[in-house]
Amino acid sequence: MTLLELEDVTASYGPVQVLEGVSLSVPENGAVGILGANGAGKTTTLRAISGTVRAGGRIVFDGKDIRGLRPDQVAALGIAHVPEGRGTLGDLSVRDNLRVGAYLRKDRKGVAEDIDFCLDLFPNLAERITSNASALSGGEQQMLAVGRAIMSKPRLLLLDEASLGLAPSTAKNVYDAIRKLRLTSGIAMLVVEQNANLAFTLVDSATVLETGRSVLTGTSAELKGMDEIRRAYLGG
Repeated sequence: MTLLELEDVTASYGPVQVLEGVSLSVPENGAVGILGANGAGKTTTLRAISGTVRAGGRIVFDGKDIRGLRPDQVAALGIAHVPEGRGTLGDLSVRDNLRVGAYLRKDRKGVAEDIDFCLDLFPNLAERITSNASALSGGEQQMLAVGRAIMSKPRLLLLDEASLGLAPSTAKNVYDAIRKLRLTSGIAMLVVEQNANLAFTLVDSATVLETGRSVLTGTSAELKGMDEIRRAYLGG
């Protein structure tokens, strides 16, 4: 079953059109990557889905056209966006950041259980539970951003450059935890990642964007086997 479908999605910032026609789909419980050079429109695609940039075309989530909805309305439907730059609340503790992620929920017991789940998924956060987010390392802040997103119990996680600015070993640890999250929760994921080698450890398939258009879609195995993909994104 298809959970999310984009058809000829366009988006602009003022007079500058960034997306010219992006089409892709994410199956229920699936994980799909978006690859492309800087400026290809990867981040804008996620913003179009989450409602933080005005978009044209069709954006359908669980059978409902969500184009034009406000970000809070999109979130309430079960889409959580972890933006580039993490966006943690620096003056709040780790625990309170996680609580903020559950602000729409009324089930106190479930919220407490999911905080424990996040701390089990990211043991570093358990050790820093009372620390302010501003005192965390870059890797810990990325873990907290993911943890805060999953506290809303989303059906779809939009993940933007989770490895950005992290040491290779730290980025690997973050992705190991995200893979574990996928296996244990069944949350579908749409993943923007500059490090394609890392992305392919998580996603089943990917769409390649060039200048705001979808130009190629394939399984991870198919894309890794293409010479042009290896040269452009895999360092081969």
